[in-house]
Amino acid sequence: MPVSRIGLVVHQGRPLAVQAAEVVRDWCRRHDIGCTDIDVWKQHEGRRGGMDELHHAGNPDLVVTLGGDGTFLRGARIAAKNDAAVLGVDLGKVGFLTEVACSDVEEALEAVHHGGATIETRMTLNMRASRPLEIPPGIDALLRYGHGPALPPPAVRPESTEGDGWGVALDVTALNDVVIEKLARDHQVAIGVYLAGRLLASYSADALIVATPTGSTAYSFAAGGPILSPNMEAVVFTPVAPHMTFNRTVVAAPDEPVALRVLPHSGQAAVSVDGQLRGILDPGDWIGVYGSLRPLRLVRLRPTDFYGRLRDRFRLTDAPATGIDGESDLFFRPDTPVPADLAHLRLLPHAGQQTPDPVACELADETSGGAAGQETRSADGIVG
Repeated sequence: MPVSRIGLVVHQGRPLAVQAAEVVRDWCRRHDIGCTDIDVWKQHEGRRGGMDELHHAGNPDLVVTLGGDGTFLRGARIAAKNDAAVLGVDLGKVGFLTEVACSDVEEALEAVHHGGATIETRMTLNMRASRPLEIPPGIDALLRYGHGPALPPPAVRPESTEGDGWGVALDVTALNDVVIEKLARDHQVAIGVYLAGRLLASYSADALIVATPTGSTAYSFAAGGPILSPNMEAVVFTPVAPHMTFNRTVVAAPDEPVALRVLPHSGQAAVSVDGQLRGILDPGDWIGVYGSLRPLRLVRLRPTDFYGRLRDRFRLTDAPATGIDGESDLFFRPDTPVPADLAHLRLLPHAGQQTPDPVACELADETSGGAAGQETRSADGIVG
């Protein structure tokens, strides 16, 4: 895919990211390709919504993120608005989304520009609500203390028609999850949960998560939810600390919407999308979360070893009792042609072709520095 314009999202708190950003800008200058920093703001300024950010960046066809998964999510919310591809440069610690080592940035850009990369799609979520979302004055500062300004409430999409029972369609795209959580520390939220239009149960809980398979390794996993392959499509509902016997995750089909209604005697609830506060719900309000028709497009330079990364990032160890057996042999990765009955399967290349995960690269010099004291800031403190 020849690149015509790049949107750049930089974790300004990491000197390596700042230095890698200069590599991207220099590459763009040499190739006469426009490059705009996105999701940045000046002191005492608010952040832009996804569509406004997209227009500010000149509708890039490639978004490059320099940081960890949190930085990647910042770029993903903008790329999803116009089907731009996302190239994630790995500077994080436990992430699953970023792919390229910072030392390979220029090589990766050349591969994308000259058709040497592939596109992997990931399921995303859209949202409707009983009314447009709002963030009351003071709530933002309370919930985001020390993390900079929040995103504005999501805009209402043009296709919305109020008063017909279907709510309003919101300009929301979630790659990881949509979460309803309690505002008061001493008061759980009471939520009626509906799957495919049918009441499943009414929950009293700290939070309720609706996640994608990509998001199954994030908040949902921390709350005890299962890990799903990011190559599949499903809607994952996980309650957080529910005060009831049934505390299990429910995995629904991608075309089965999950609706969450705040019950009359509940307190207010906060709605976050991919870790970003987007609105406050009152008793009687509801949101509906469902699979989007527009997946996110991720740039990949090689086959993704999700399960190898899972073992590495979570530091999985074998049972002590298996130590006597030594290291396990490789499986379904011989150096011979794949049999016809296995040809349709998603298999990794054999060991000789396998490329390791990105490794940390060293800072070339200390002059690039961080963004401390600069007037322009990024949102990385918000999402990690």
